[in-house]
Amino acid sequence: MRLPDWIRTRNRAENHDTKHLLRRHKLSTVCEEARCPNRDECFAKPTATFMILGSGCTRNCGFCAVRSFSPESVDENEPENVTEAAEEMQLKYIVITSVTRDDLQDGGAGQFAKTIKALKKRIPYARIEVLTPDFQGDISAVTTVLDACPDVFNHNVETVERLYPFVRPGADYERSLFVLQQAKKIAPDIFTKSGFMLGLGETYAEVINILKDLRKVECDFVTIGQYLRPTKKNLPVVEYILPEVFEDVRIRALDMGFKYVASGPLVRSSMNAEEMYEHA
Repeated sequence: MRLPDWIRTRNRAENHDTKHLLRRHKLSTVCEEARCPNRDECFAKPTATFMILGSGCTRNCGFCAVRSFSPESVDENEPENVTEAAEEMQLKYIVITSVTRDDLQDGGAGQFAKTIKALKKRIPYARIEVLTPDFQGDISAVTTVLDACPDVFNHNVETVERLYPFVRPGADYERSLFVLQQAKKIAPDIFTKSGFMLGLGETYAEVINILKDLRKVECDFVTIGQYLRPTKKNLPVVEYILPEVFEDVRIRALDMGFKYVASGPLVRSSMNAEEMYEHA
């Protein structure tokens, strides 16, 4: 499908300084691995979403460009490497995500906790958001992350329940909602956040149902963006959603009680995350 004008990103020169900094600290970012269309804009600020636990994912989601292969061993130096990079970038709001590591007993929760603690020790004034996998519904893993006291706990539902077998094989819609629900119960003072994509064949009614389900589990923030096919190996785009539809959904979501809603064709889960937090 031809990319509509309202989705075309402005041409920006690549920010090699940020890339060199990340490589020097042996770090991956979801910005690069998932081929985010906003990465040059974010790198220019500079900011980035650090992706811990390696670059090999144990799942193979249809929408995602992150490679699926046998994952690497956990790097014990990674928490400190993230901290040094964040300090060098002078970040005041830091977002940490990861590949899914179903091969690890705790799903990688311990590495999340170590990274949060390292950041808090070195950069105590910074706010920290984590975007976690579902940990296969293991609430002890969720508790491990929350005990390290991030400011925002994010877990994306990604799409409507009907499309999970094609979009998120290996994941489960109700399990993702359960993770968000339990996170709020365990740490009610920590903001919870989720996000999903449009353009994969969902109906408007199904979109509204996602929002209702997220409010039932007391999710505070939601991000809604257009699915863009990152490679020819990924699922094709079914429809490019008009900007006015994104705005309509944003208003409907706010009326449901979300503290903040980011909805637009180029909105991504961690884009302008600091703005969302400060608004709340």
